[in-house]
Amino acid sequence: MHNSEINIKNISKVEGNASLNIKIKNNKVQKVKLTFADAKRFFEQAMKGQSIQTQPQSVSRICGTCSIAHIMGCITAIEDGLKMKVSKQTRLLRELTMHGLMIRDHALHLYFFSLPDVFKKDSILDFEGEEKEYLKDAFELKKIGNKLSSVISGRAVHPRLPQVGGFSKVPTKQNLKKLVPILKNNRERVLRLIEIYYNAKADFPKKQKFSSQIGKFDFLTGKAPKEKNKTELVGALARLNRNKKNLHKNTKKDAAKYLKIFPSKNIFHNNLAQAIEIMHCIDSSIEIIEKNSFKKEKLKKIKPKNTIGIGRIEAPRGTLFYQLHLKSDGTIKKGKIITPTQHNQFNMEKDIKTFAKKNLNKMSRHDLEHEIEKLIRAYDPCISCASHFLKVNWK
Repeated sequence: MHNSEINIKNISKVEGNASLNIKIKNNKVQKVKLTFADAKRFFEQAMKGQSIQTQPQSVSRICGTCSIAHIMGCITAIEDGLKMKVSKQTRLLRELTMHGLMIRDHALHLYFFSLPDVFKKDSILDFEGEEKEYLKDAFELKKIGNKLSSVISGRAVHPRLPQVGGFSKVPTKQNLKKLVPILKNNRERVLRLIEIYYNAKADFPKKQKFSSQIGKFDFLTGKAPKEKNKTELVGALARLNRNKKNLHKNTKKDAAKYLKIFPSKNIFHNNLAQAIEIMHCIDSSIEIIEKNSFKKEKLKKIKPKNTIGIGRIEAPRGTLFYQLHLKSDGTIKKGKIITPTQHNQFNMEKDIKTFAKKNLNKMSRHDLEHEIEKLIRAYDPCISCASHFLKVNWK
């Protein structure tokens, strides 16, 4: 590959469409460009003039996979701008909703996108013999994540019950109690998943800065990082590196051996971190349900004003930011969304370039392309979320 180009038109097993171009000259990697191929979707433009009461539901359409994260990010920004304080019950219900999202989303990535790489298969559907048990595990974990979100927030995708100021409906005690044995029965599946990624051989350590909120491990609150630059990595690996001490006590007990790996600079440990987060979400959900009784509660009254609100939550793929300019008539003047994949794109390109330089003369073209795809998948990018910032450079 003295003078050549590597073009991967459709990177497989990621959310959305992405392509990669690597230019090689004089046997050196000259340029790496990771392109998000989904069309620009104008969500930030569509915010203008929207009611603050309906906007959270609108932005959930940015991504079906992360619709809950976008609803929570938008609600948080509105409540921040209006200085609204919600009840403890609302905070717990939102926490449960996020746990359902994390369980489902991490299971999708770990089983369907990344696990075939570990077993050297093209697809989880190629699994044979005992490997087929992991297919069953995948659907069971996705099902409990969906069930948890549905019971708490009305639907697993684009939920309708989370509102600015609270929840429009509260789950019944009976429906919540039904979730506990299902959650407990799935812990063993998660431990198997953690063990797989703990033993996985993929290794790509690199000096790196990590960014995540620190505090209660609920994906909704915590102290923001002080450093902010485009080279910071966000996601499950960053959260485990910075905040593992605040995992649920039962998770820390049963995953003690695996937690010794963190802090880690190996991007492939993002997969292990996600598996551990599934366990944390299950354990935390069990405790919340068993210790709390939820009752019907009125939504907090909205008092519109001219202000700016900031929403900052931990989505499955990392920190999600919302900035909303609110008007006194109850509408949105303008808004900005920064998604986790936007944070990580610069890091992905740097890692691809470093990996390609290191292995240019050690691997065949086919193997190099395959290993680069595995590296990209380790970041768990969500192209559908990130595509709203796509720029067209006219020359």
